[in-house]
Amino acid sequence: MREIHEMSLQEKIGQMILCGFEGTEPSASLETLIAEQRIGGVIYFARNVQNTKQIAALSGRLQEIAERNGTLPLWISIDQEGGMVARITEGVALMPGLMALAAGDAGPEGVYEASFISGKELRSLGINLNFAPDLDVNNNPDNPVIGVRSFGESPEKVAQYGREAIRGFQDANVVATAKHFPGHGDTNTDSHLDLPTITHDEERIRSVELVPFVEAIEGGVDAIMSSHIYFPALESKKLPVTLSKTVLTGLLREELGYDGVIMTDCMEMHAISEHYGTVAAAVMAVEAGADLVLISHRQDLQVGAIAAIEQAVREGRISEAHIDASVRRLLALKARRGVIAEQPHDEAALEVGTAAHCAVATRLSEASITLVKDEQQLLPLPRVRTLAVTVAAAVSSGVDEAYAGVASLGVALAEHGLDVIDRVLPLAEVNEHRAAVLAEAAAAEQIVIGTYNARFHPAQVALVRELQALGKPLVVVALRVPYDLLEFPDVATFVAAYESRPLALHSTARALLGLVTPQGRLPVSLGSDYPAGWRWKSGQ
Repeated sequence: MREIHEMSLQEKIGQMILCGFEGTEPSASLETLIAEQRIGGVIYFARNVQNTKQIAALSGRLQEIAERNGTLPLWISIDQEGGMVARITEGVALMPGLMALAAGDAGPEGVYEASFISGKELRSLGINLNFAPDLDVNNNPDNPVIGVRSFGESPEKVAQYGREAIRGFQDANVVATAKHFPGHGDTNTDSHLDLPTITHDEERIRSVELVPFVEAIEGGVDAIMSSHIYFPALESKKLPVTLSKTVLTGLLREELGYDGVIMTDCMEMHAISEHYGTVAAAVMAVEAGADLVLISHRQDLQVGAIAAIEQAVREGRISEAHIDASVRRLLALKARRGVIAEQPHDEAALEVGTAAHCAVATRLSEASITLVKDEQQLLPLPRVRTLAVTVAAAVSSGVDEAYAGVASLGVALAEHGLDVIDRVLPLAEVNEHRAAVLAEAAAAEQIVIGTYNARFHPAQVALVRELQALGKPLVVVALRVPYDLLEFPDVATFVAAYESRPLALHSTARALLGLVTPQGRLPVSLGSDYPAGWRWKSGQ
């Protein structure tokens, strides 16, 4: 392993930058970043993914480029949280998301099992760093970005499950990243779009938001990702945590005693780029205490950040000793996770998407389906003509690599022999298709509708109301946040599925038809009538 004193200043700073890129093969510009800028690693998004063999081959080629150019082996990172936030969705055993795991009461053992299997498959693909798990305590129904990515609203359960997820990934020799410090669960603004503010006092932050991170630190988490959120109780200047020395160094490093790697969320998110500028903010993040700076898209910003940090050191704004301390942490972690000795990946050795791994995913998924209410005893569904409506989210360019309408509740129900009228509605076009849906409902004896974050989309609420007014048996399934029930609390039968991945749709169909008994419990409260831990019992 290279010693710090053998590395140039630019090479050391390069190790502190993690870069995204375009395409499914290494481009000339990416080779330049590796060979000349000496970047520490890359991040994969859905835009880089075709299939598992291609990913394994890409990982191997990237490490070959690093080796050929005499630079250190790379971090190859990804957001593979499970459920709705996953960049690799085909050919792997895609595990349920965190809220689904919590709903299924998988317990610490189930969370560990899911994370360990996911970690093993990532490592088989040459991926050595995962931006997971999410340790945000989701206690705000209006949170537009976390929601089902969280284990729920209980700080203690998020802490317990989070520790096991971390252990699972790290036992698979993949870096686990606890995010988004000190907590993104109680915002009503998406930091991809603007700068959120959390106004709670310090006592509340310490008793809720910080609890899972303290547990993660005690459990030896490899890395912690900072949030682009302003906490006035923790920082007197109007600075997001990513740029706050008071929080990253004072609170996280010194008070909480964290000695692992601190990394930023993407510095091109609008919370940073629109308020401070990505390049300038990269310098501020390093000053604040970040060891690894994530820039996901533009090469000019990646190169600019390296140059700006180097200039800040040469001007005395940042000491070289400060840079050395960060690089030591990064190299120590690369050594601990075997990245320093990383060999180009042999795609013939793939162990992903095996029957045994998929069986675990199926078991955990089926256990997550939550029957919140069934006041008219509509379940299991009778074998009659059924209109099945699925609201399908479009794939977005930010956090969410969401369900894009390839599968549907109708297809899943029809696979089990139900006579189905299958209707898929793009999220942005619900209102346009309303009349057609109502016309199709006339030919059906019962209706099932899968909603998707209806709380943020009034057209879905209006459609549910119109279907209710027909007087036919109606089942509503929340295919993302269970908070949808708050928008139509008088719906008689409501099921929480937590995600709209094909596996979750299949599990939901089996539960609706009585092929499995819904065992899930709510990880979050849906008003006073349906507290966290609730599930419907027959005869209520």
